[in-house]
Amino acid sequence: MNSQLIDQLGLKLGANGLPYQIPIHPQLVHLTLGLFIIAIIFDLAGMLFPLEKPIFKFLGLTAIRSGLFDVGWYNLVAATAVTFLTVAAGFFEIMLADPPTDEKSAWGLPAGANMLLHGVGGVLVLAIFAAMTAWRGLLRYRWRQGTSRQVQWIYLIAGIAMLGILYVHGTLGAQLGDEFGIHNTAAGLLRQGKNPNLLLK
Repeated sequence: MNSQLIDQLGLKLGANGLPYQIPIHPQLVHLTLGLFIIAIIFDLAGMLFPLEKPIFKFLGLTAIRSGLFDVGWYNLVAATAVTFLTVAAGFFEIMLADPPTDEKSAWGLPAGANMLLHGVGGVLVLAIFAAMTAWRGLLRYRWRQGTSRQVQWIYLIAGIAMLGILYVHGTLGAQLGDEFGIHNTAAGLLRQGKNPNLLLK
């Protein structure tokens, strides 16, 4: 934690090491994940629409293929936009982190290396999201405009592979909060030998 920077910014840090009670980055991460997963699922549903059409009819749902692709497109755009905020909040919270130096995660990484990988990984995830959004936009408005299928199978395979990358990246982030107690108020207080039940009332 950079105490000079904290003093310059005039921040008053709470028990979790942040100037606010609930960390913002994890909140935005879950929004990003939800939007991206929905984008891929709806694009996949649009590709498999002929197989699903009887199911929609049986359930009384009036779904059209282009509507499924619209949901996929707008959720991907929103996921990319939110990811800019997610990465910014993550870097702000990493800047204020005070990681333990004598512990390792379940993956055998020290806290500093874990933070570095998670931070660099966040920038890479943002770049991939932006590239996928540009790719999806070209598919939607140029390459496959006027066709019934707005996306290609290779795009969906890339999206599914991205879900695996997000799993690894998210696990690194979860280890920061869970195993190292970074910005996790109760874990941080227990690590300092204090009772969170007494201090957080």
